[in-house]
Amino acid sequence: MKLEIIGITVLWVFLYGYLIVASIDFGAGFFSYYSMLTKKDHIINNIISRYLSPVWEVTNVFLIFFVVGCVGFFPDTAYYYGTALLIPGSIALILLTIRGSFYAFANYGARQSRVYMFLYGMTGLFIPASLSTVLTISEGGFIEKVGTEVVFHADRLLTSPYSWSVVFLALVSILYISASFLTFYADRAGDTAARELLRKYTLFWSGPTILASLLVFWSLSKHNPVHFENALSIGWMFGASFLCFCVAVYLMWKRQNLGIQFIFVMFQFAYAFFGYGMSHMPYLLYDYVTISSALTNSTMGWALVGAFIAGLFLLIPSIALLMWLFLFNAKYVRGEK
Repeated sequence: MKLEIIGITVLWVFLYGYLIVASIDFGAGFFSYYSMLTKKDHIINNIISRYLSPVWEVTNVFLIFFVVGCVGFFPDTAYYYGTALLIPGSIALILLTIRGSFYAFANYGARQSRVYMFLYGMTGLFIPASLSTVLTISEGGFIEKVGTEVVFHADRLLTSPYSWSVVFLALVSILYISASFLTFYADRAGDTAARELLRKYTLFWSGPTILASLLVFWSLSKHNPVHFENALSIGWMFGASFLCFCVAVYLMWKRQNLGIQFIFVMFQFAYAFFGYGMSHMPYLLYDYVTISSALTNSTMGWALVGAFIAGLFLLIPSIALLMWLFLFNAKYVRGEK
């Protein structure tokens, strides 16, 4: 297998890990604030707090690996994306800082402050919205190379139907993923009231998730017909994603095997996410950067492959240990320790 294929595959695995773990975190923040507004915080906040306490510090590790690896494997991406991501990247960093401060002061009354809870909830929506612009920009049409200068057309991004459809998908997806996992977590804790409330959230956000996916496909066909045709050529992956969605919603509706239900949610997004990535190849940025043209030298590339695979094998057991000690420890989940 070629070096560039191995490199982009490793990076995509890290980004998928971030998609799942961060979605649970971001969605939990929104649900915490929403439950405060609707006077239902006493029902679900204990479940959310028990999940987030041991997990929030490792959430961004996946994103850091991806960003560093992307620049390391494909240096040209920094040259082309640097200007375009200056504003959304800065916004995301500020929001992540605000979110981190909430966790830092959570034990000093932040959870009882309406201002802090508002910031905590809204950052859970605005961070994925700002980060999703990377995928939008990669489709081309927003960056032009004029001589040696890279020009970013922010006005095109802000007025693009495709751009807003991706933002919409990012928002509803994190709420659907988060509610699905937290429903399972509440069920494992034996907290029936929290499980039923979160189950309603899951079923509510399942519809908009599929609607947003279809909207993204439609707008992609208008914005980048080449990518759309590539996606159709591997349409079975998106069909498998929809099938997993149907099974997940059925299990949630029937309140059966909620752990397996969340596994199907993970498969749903895995098929869609990796299908999107495969159909996007070989471009990292239409029509300027490909995985071959942007690849670093082979010595550096293979060194990065070794380092990142080692990091993946270190990170996954660490998260598994974290889950075993906290998330799936029966006494911890029930709040007995």
